[in-house]
Amino acid sequence: MVRTQIQLTEQQAHRLRRVAADRHTSVSALIRDAVDRTLDLPDADGVRRRAIGAAGVFASAEGDLAQRHDEYAADAYAE
Repeated sequence: MVRTQIQLTEQQAHRLRRVAADRHTSVSALIRDAVDRTLDLPDADGVRRRAIGAAGVFASAEGDLAQRHDEYAADAYAE
């Protein structure tokens, strides 16, 4: 992580501390989340939710893929 310094109004700082306490997180985490949303970057929870949502969506011609996935991956990388 990169350390940076910002200036907030007293009201902003007070409200951020209150929201952070309510959410059981840090002011820094709130600011990082706001920056991610501003830059349209995916947050870790969003990425996790999308990955879980994709589970079971795709089909395979292999009937035993769930049991032998490591073998199939090794074969694919060997090619």
